[in-house]
Amino acid sequence: MPQTYPESTNVEDALRAINPLEKAYAAQCEAVAVHCTDERTRQNRSLTLFALALGSFCIGTSEFASMGIIQLFSADLGIGIAQATDAVTAYAFGVVVGAPLVTLAAARLNRRTLLLGLMALFVVGNLLSAISSSLGWLMAARFIGGLPQGAYFGAGAVVASYIVGPGHAGKAFAIVMTGLTVATIFGSPLATFLGQSLGWRSTYLAVAVAGMLALAALLIWVPRTRELAGNSVLQELSAFRKPRVWGMMLVAAVGVGSIFAVYSFIAPMVTDVAKLRPEMIPVALALFGCGMTAGNLFGGRLADANAARRIFVGFGAALLVLAILASAGVRAWVMLPAMFGVGLTMMIAIPTIQVRLTRFAPEAPSLMGAMNLASLNVANAIGAWSGGLTIGAGLGLLSAVWAGFGLTFAGLLIFAGTLLDRNSRI
Repeated sequence: MPQTYPESTNVEDALRAINPLEKAYAAQCEAVAVHCTDERTRQNRSLTLFALALGSFCIGTSEFASMGIIQLFSADLGIGIAQATDAVTAYAFGVVVGAPLVTLAAARLNRRTLLLGLMALFVVGNLLSAISSSLGWLMAARFIGGLPQGAYFGAGAVVASYIVGPGHAGKAFAIVMTGLTVATIFGSPLATFLGQSLGWRSTYLAVAVAGMLALAALLIWVPRTRELAGNSVLQELSAFRKPRVWGMMLVAAVGVGSIFAVYSFIAPMVTDVAKLRPEMIPVALALFGCGMTAGNLFGGRLADANAARRIFVGFGAALLVLAILASAGVRAWVMLPAMFGVGLTMMIAIPTIQVRLTRFAPEAPSLMGAMNLASLNVANAIGAWSGGLTIGAGLGLLSAVWAGFGLTFAGLLIFAGTLLDRNSRI
């Protein structure tokens, strides 16, 4: 006998019972798909930021390792330490010249294309440094190696800002700068150790190889998008019409000089002042770098909220640490923590300087990032020069620290006297 069903049971009732289950399942699938998409997006963003930081890591290693091996190439080339600082100054001069000229010449290029070209030029400069046979050739090679640095950080800051979103200029610049500061922890000490073990030329050769890896990372992970298109040259140049931009660059160029007045002579300070073994030079470099990294990350988090106060806090604290180092640096237990302290305090102010420059000239973000790095390399040149001047005058190695103290104090006075507008919250 065939089975019978109630009259109320029909196909429509069955579908009504199934539809809620299908909708719930579809919603679950959609949620999983959105989660996977978000996860891939986060991974892609992280890889892009890593590629940018890797490039700045290579740049930082090249810049700071020169100071760690200054005794090595000065001895090999038959020159004194004071004269050897000319190679450090040549690199800084390359950054200062390249920051505006390269940025403006490549203003219309997509930032991705620009980053690739800059990293390739960086590799060439370090390869030439590795084969230099005299101070003149080394200075020329370091100049070439310095040309792309400012433009790299300017373009990198634009890409990082695109990745992290609007309203986080300080955080974006700090991310790019992180590679440079981490280079002072790992890259520069390792490169210095490599130079001590295999000769100073191996340092620049290793940096060139690392630069090739960074070039590959940028090629793979920086996105191709029209959102990273360049600007017109006139739009970038308009930033130079603003006095506050020049004022902020002057604060950076003078006030940050103390970092380089100390760092340029860290090797002889460790061995000749504190009487430590040469093996402690990489340790001192790493401590300095740890301070710089901590200060950069801390300053990047705070810069977007209250820019003016961070400069006063950073510069003021740096003056205290510099005075301690200059007065009692002959004691190793004072010198080594003070190296950390100088890096920490000075780097608190640097993301803040970038934020203020960008606020003063929002129409030229690439140029402002480049000019910030150019200003910091003017500080590099001034710091190394002033320290070399006092040492050359027979005032001792710690006189370079007092020279740095004077530079930071002057930068603080310039900022307080000419740049603190009424709308800044102190």
